[in-house]
Amino acid sequence: MNNSHQSTLAQARIKWVIYGVIALLLIGSLRTLWARHTQAQQLAINTPELAKQYVVTENPQVAKEGNRIELPGTLQGYMETPIYARSNGYLLHWYKDIGSKVNKGELLAEIDSPEIDQQLAQSQAARRQMQANLELSKNTLARWEQLRQRQVVSQQEFDEHKNQFAQAEANLAVADADMQRLQQLSGFKRITAPFTGVITKRNIDVGNLISPGTGDVSKALFLLAQTDKLKLYVDVPQTYASDIKVGQSVDIRQTELSGETFKGKIEHTSGAIDTRSRTLQIEVVLANTAGKLMPGAYVTASFTSANAQTISVPSNTLLFRPEGTRIAVVDAQSKVDLKAVTLGHDFGSRLEILSGLEASDHIIVNPPDSLSDGDQVIVTSNAQKPAEK
Repeated sequence: MNNSHQSTLAQARIKWVIYGVIALLLIGSLRTLWARHTQAQQLAINTPELAKQYVVTENPQVAKEGNRIELPGTLQGYMETPIYARSNGYLLHWYKDIGSKVNKGELLAEIDSPEIDQQLAQSQAARRQMQANLELSKNTLARWEQLRQRQVVSQQEFDEHKNQFAQAEANLAVADADMQRLQQLSGFKRITAPFTGVITKRNIDVGNLISPGTGDVSKALFLLAQTDKLKLYVDVPQTYASDIKVGQSVDIRQTELSGETFKGKIEHTSGAIDTRSRTLQIEVVLANTAGKLMPGAYVTASFTSANAQTISVPSNTLLFRPEGTRIAVVDAQSKVDLKAVTLGHDFGSRLEILSGLEASDHIIVNPPDSLSDGDQVIVTSNAQKPAEK
């Protein structure tokens, strides 16, 4: 009987343990369900807030009195030329090195050309021979003319001697031309400066074999540049081509010469738009008497464009889409309108807009790539949205 009672108590304990476990499981399940319900409610509250897009906007800038245009270019000497040899030979001596200032006609180098000297001597001897033959033909013709007047010789014989005299004259003319040619070649043994300037390159040394120039700059004896006056070729975009006038003032700046501005003026324009680059080439000339600027230096040329109502925007407002360049504009209902725009000149931190925008538009700065047409946005004074609660 005691055993039966103990068995009943054991079964009762097991039931209560089971009931306790079930109760704990129910409490845990209810707690989990309550937590999920609470998170769902919080998510439902936060989702609209998280879906909001906060943006910063600004208006395009309008330059009503013209834009300041800056364009790059490379300085050149007002006159620059490679100096070639015109005759064969060996370099006997050079007198001017790089950086030397030379005057027009000043001797730069001498070439030893023994072959030309021998050809000239031979030509001079041949000319003397032709001169002697001409004198003989002249005297002979004079005698035959007297004989013809006395009817001693026939007209045919007289005409033959007259023709011999004409041939002697022609032979002398040929000899004169050949001698002058060789004299000129001999004169080219002296290399002189064609204008006043500075030697910017020397490609020869004593003993070098010299050949006549072929137009290859690397084979030039010297490079000569006029540096007291410089020129600069600049390609102006078609947008501003109509504003360019000969005589217009241009400011020249070099990065290494900080704070210094050099004044130049437009001396020539190409008068036509390049069909490949859609630009107008202009030639700017500036004085360089102080020698602060050097040919070959990279500079920027700036001038004022009279193109009124020029609209520009920050460069960080562009969106590049497969259909083309777009700028996001916020309308009165705070909705996004992606406007197609035509870009003009690049001013560095800003870009010129030729078409597609109005001065009154509110453009989005640093727009997200996910921005789409018709998106609802909130315009704020900063790019940060309110902190989540």
